[in-house]
Amino acid sequence: MSDEKKPSIQSIVENTTIADVYRAAKQLNGITKKTALIESPFFSTLCSNSVFLKPENLQNTGSFKLRGAYNKISQLITAEKAKGVITASAGNHAQGVAFASKQLGVKAVICMPATTPILKVEATRAFGAEVILFGDSFDDAYAKSLTLQKQYGYVYIHPFDDVQVLLGQGTTALEIIDELKDVDAILVPIGGGGFASGVALATKAVNPHVKVIGVEPEAAACMKQSFARDKVSTLRTADTVADGCAVKTPGKLTFAFCQKYLDDIITVSEMEIMSALLSLIEKHKLIAEGAGVLSIAALHKLPFKGKKVAAIISGGNIDISTISALIDKALIARGRVFCFAVQLPDKPGQLLRVSQILAEQNANVIKLDHNQAKVTDSFKKVQLEVTVETHGPEHIRQITAALIEGGFGITKIY
Repeated sequence: MSDEKKPSIQSIVENTTIADVYRAAKQLNGITKKTALIESPFFSTLCSNSVFLKPENLQNTGSFKLRGAYNKISQLITAEKAKGVITASAGNHAQGVAFASKQLGVKAVICMPATTPILKVEATRAFGAEVILFGDSFDDAYAKSLTLQKQYGYVYIHPFDDVQVLLGQGTTALEIIDELKDVDAILVPIGGGGFASGVALATKAVNPHVKVIGVEPEAAACMKQSFARDKVSTLRTADTVADGCAVKTPGKLTFAFCQKYLDDIITVSEMEIMSALLSLIEKHKLIAEGAGVLSIAALHKLPFKGKKVAAIISGGNIDISTISALIDKALIARGRVFCFAVQLPDKPGQLLRVSQILAEQNANVIKLDHNQAKVTDSFKKVQLEVTVETHGPEHIRQITAALIEGGFGITKIY
């Protein structure tokens, strides 16, 4: 089909209806799980709303991405399936495409950034896809995939800027509304905008009174910037712990859908993302990735109270080393871990004095580094670096005051 005969973006937006989302739901019947809502007393109290979590981290392949990928690939004609498919992804779309392709007997080639967590790379390969690692960001991998698509004639499965993909993602909203018919608002993460487009389209078509709010990392808020400029815009960088949403440029199609159907966009900081991840683990025993908890991170920023809110946990594909690092940073941000340095006279009994003060303050020592070489201005002093478990900022202030009263000047490390 020539470019002149292709429907415009505006006509696609205007002519896409709830019937299309229901057709996608039929395609996905028996392929995806209907992830049941989880009511959250903890998060409800936090934001003074009734919060229900939609755990797409428990979905087949570990994220919502399977919905859009399968819906798209299942509708390819025989000749297209014979060519094979290609895509670019930071991880979750890759697994969705790989899973769907295996189910449908189609060859899949996936371009992923070289920085993609190894868990996502190996999981994609496990579904039989050919994985090509290239570049440092999604945009680099995307450019590589376009080159290969032209070279070998593969069918492109875009991770977000495709109407069949976003229709598949929109089935998530149908399940939320079917289970929680009086829902007042739905929070959905935004990377390139496919998930938000599908969820907003489906929600507004079923009940236009339900608010749909997108959530982006402050460090990768490409859709919010595009909204502000009233055109698709590209960020200079997109560096965030929510690697699944580290997208510099939203889709042209998704931008149009989000402009039409999305009520608002909230941005969240890196620390808010990590804190939300820690809370989800502690309060619900659920594991999610950085992008997966964006909706939860935004709950305390909602401009209303007393409403029923569905927060979508979009994915749970995270490796152990990454989750350990994020938890450590979240503990530090909450004042649950305190590390400080103190210079001591190099004579017996000084370490014991510090230990006694910490014990009196109920601070549990988890790491200790006693190092004379770090003190360069005196051979008669040693530097002690101490890491302790604490109960919060006030507890840290109490410990600091007690050490100063005991004659020890300290330097906070973190």
